[in-house]
Amino acid sequence: MDRLKVATVWLGGCAGCHMSFLDLDEFLIELAGKIELVYSPVVDVKEYPENVDVCLIEGAVCNEDNLEILHKIRARTKVLVSFGDCAVTGNVPALRNKLGLHNVENILQRAYVENAQNNPAIPKADGIVPRLLERVTPVHEAVSVEYFLPGCPPPADRIKALMTQVLGGKEPKLEGANLKFG
Repeated sequence: MDRLKVATVWLGGCAGCHMSFLDLDEFLIELAGKIELVYSPVVDVKEYPENVDVCLIEGAVCNEDNLEILHKIRARTKVLVSFGDCAVTGNVPALRNKLGLHNVENILQRAYVENAQNNPAIPKADGIVPRLLERVTPVHEAVSVEYFLPGCPPPADRIKALMTQVLGGKEPKLEGANLKFG
């Protein structure tokens, strides 16, 4: 049996979902024999590959860079999983939507000048700050998603349940005891 090509991606969020993934402990060793981790913040791969079987996407869509990679991921991946509450609902990154700061310059002013303790200034060099989107969105508002794995972060047991079902060739059932909620 060919190993599944798996990717994990971190958009706008805190990396807590990836930390929970690493909390799989011994199951990571079992996974290593069954998957090929082809793209992730924990591996040194610069370009998202073609023909990925499953991708766990952490974080909300906050800037143009996030949106660009997300469209590439959708085009190159069979199964996308919104991984954690930021990806599922926008969660903490989407709080800026409620601030009434829909003008990107106002958001940058708040972040880099008003809240700065040292050297208040908006970075001007291109590429230092990716162009922000006017509104932060969950992943499914930008591309289609097959599964949602909620939690902030999703507990390792839920991630293991999902991966076990996928590796077993089963259609994941993301409900109740199948993901050990509670």
